[in-house]
Parts: sequence; structure tokens; C-alpha cells
Amino acid sequence: MEKIRKGDDVVVIAGKDKGKRGTILRRADDEHVVVEGVNRVKKHVKPNPVKGQVGGIIEKEMPLHVSNVALYNPVTKKADRVGFRTLDDGTKVRFFKSNGEVLGG
Repeated sequence: MEKIRKGDDVVVIAGKDKGKRGTILRRADDEHVVVEGVNRVKKHVKPNPVKGQVGGIIEKEMPLHVSNVALYNPVTKKADRVGFRTLDDGTKVRFFKSNGEVLGG
């Protein structure tokens, strides 16, 4: 079970986009995530008529290391650490370390 999953609201805590908030679009691999609107780069692409792709300069989001993002806690309105807890019925859930509130989902 991962501490940060697709669809989570996160805050960037290190790097050139420090302080920006966004949603996890996908996990690039075990240690990298792609965040919406964060770590955008300009990429020069060649036209490819087979794929119907026009050439030019596109902007795309590049992966960030998971250590550089933290979950956003809507109660405290800050970045927060995450822990795991097993409930009485045996289900494993994530919770915020600062106030102990269980994350939805």
C-alpha cells in the first residue's frame, strides 16, 4: 500500500515548484509521480504523419520523486505526513500524522 496514490491532492515540498499544489495524475514508477500543473517542461517534437502528430514545442508534466511531495491536509491547510493504521474490522487505512484524521479512500 502506497502512502501517495493516484488522485491524491499533494503539495510540492522541494525543488523549483516548491509550494505548488496539484493532483496526482499517475505513478511513473515506484518512486516517481506525475502531478497536474507541476514540473512542466517544454519538449520539441518532430511531426509524425503516421500517428497524426504535428510538430512543434509542447508543454508536458514530468515525474517528481515522491520524497519531494507531501499530502495536502484540508483541515490544517498544510502539507502533512501519512501513516497507516489497522481498524477494528481489519481494514488498513491511511491517516494524517498531525491530527490523526483518516483519509477518505
